[in-house]
Amino acid sequence: MSTASVSFRPGAVLADLLPASRVRDIALVVGGAALTGLAAQIAVPVPGSPVPVTGQTFAALLVGTAFGARRGFLALGLYALIGAAGVPWFAGGTSGASGASFGYVLGMLLAATVVGALARRGADRSVLRTAGTMVLGSAVIYAVGVPYLMGATGMSLSAAVAAGLTPFLIGDALKAALAMGALPAAWKLAGSRG
Repeated sequence: MSTASVSFRPGAVLADLLPASRVRDIALVVGGAALTGLAAQIAVPVPGSPVPVTGQTFAALLVGTAFGARRGFLALGLYALIGAAGVPWFAGGTSGASGASFGYVLGMLLAATVVGALARRGADRSVLRTAGTMVLGSAVIYAVGVPYLMGATGMSLSAAVAAGLTPFLIGDALKAALAMGALPAAWKLAGSRG
């Protein structure tokens, strides 16, 4: 069977192009958690917000899309559990579940699952579908993160949106543009090697 026929098989995600094994799945889950932890160290403070701009949202969406819902959920779950347990690999080297931005970590867990399920339906194989997938994934992160921010800080909804959503929209658009180029290109490359 050629790589091209495997790469375009219905229900496949990019990680499925690797030979199937339990070791592969464990390595992907641990690697996805580590990638997210490393990307979280790219953190730029946002004036007036307890939530920084980070690379972790991009990593979480990329992990979910490339690995599929189950492995994406496990990778982000591992990332969240280890960080909550005290490993300083949340944004800017923080840890614990009590921070105002922990809701975004929980949102990333859910978003990785959603975009992974969509990727299994081919949502990462064209530029437009990838854009929609990334926008939906980002919306899921905010749907969990903003209410958590409100509860953790006592902010009103409008203040939480101003501090925890609005400043990040341009960065999210840039991250979506990166994904729109990278994911369909990876599928095209995989297909051309068949």
